[in-house]
Amino acid sequence: MPEIVIDSRIHDLGGGFEVGRVLPFSKRRMVGPFIFFDRMGPQDLQAPIPRKFDVRPHPHIGLSTVTYLFDGQMTHRDSLGVEQAILPGDLNWMTSGRGISHSERFDGMREKGGGMDGIQAWVALPEGNEEDAPAFDHYDAAVLPSFTGTGVAGRIIAGSAYNLTSPAMTHSPLFYVDASLQPGAFIEMPSGHPERAVYVAHGSIEVEGIQYNKGQMLVFAAGAAPAIKALQASRLMLLGGEPLGPRHIWWNFVSSRKERIEQAKADWQAGKIMLPPLDNKEFITLPEV
Repeated sequence: MPEIVIDSRIHDLGGGFEVGRVLPFSKRRMVGPFIFFDRMGPQDLQAPIPRKFDVRPHPHIGLSTVTYLFDGQMTHRDSLGVEQAILPGDLNWMTSGRGISHSERFDGMREKGGGMDGIQAWVALPEGNEEDAPAFDHYDAAVLPSFTGTGVAGRIIAGSAYNLTSPAMTHSPLFYVDASLQPGAFIEMPSGHPERAVYVAHGSIEVEGIQYNKGQMLVFAAGAAPAIKALQASRLMLLGGEPLGPRHIWWNFVSSRKERIEQAKADWQAGKIMLPPLDNKEFITLPEV
């Protein structure tokens, strides 16, 4: 049985673009190093997509953003000068370290509209890497290792699972897997990690005789070896890893030290975190609450 089941909650990113937020949750802040998990869709964006739906430049410290799309397209621009289209199946891994800013805009589909769906997760950095230099890495879908089984097809987005290892650069032991199951197919959670969870992106599943549906995340106790059965065609995100210890999170900042978050607030207000040079005409101001 799951240790806890988390239902996604609707959250407006501003301007009317809504996501289903799963982590952090009041009763479960993290799963391994994963401290944030947002479902971006599925939704149909009508052309022309309003610019108010774009995520304007904003800052991060102490984490890596992990963006993975099922459908649609976004354009990433950051303070390192990177401009990168985010496409379905590709992995975009941005490490904020001591400080970075970035934007995510619908430039590639603004005039035609279309479906948008995917996940943005945040992975907290180990204490020894929290002040690393910021970095950005892009991995095409073709370089992410894939696997198949009876009624199962999947991809290792990051970390190691099922005797496969993603080329993505990570800072602590973890796994992140995209798996599609046909009705009646089974998949086992990857072993070897003390904290593990499965998120139902599409369809419904059964674990030990109980049904779970789209938008739910099941978090399993250490050592549990659940078999997951698809009750209908389903798409699952499996994730977990080694815990890093307590983290403070405020807005877009994550740190093992509360005073470091206060410094990040002051730095953003003072303009000490550079804006993306290719997107520096506007930005999101520090929240008052």
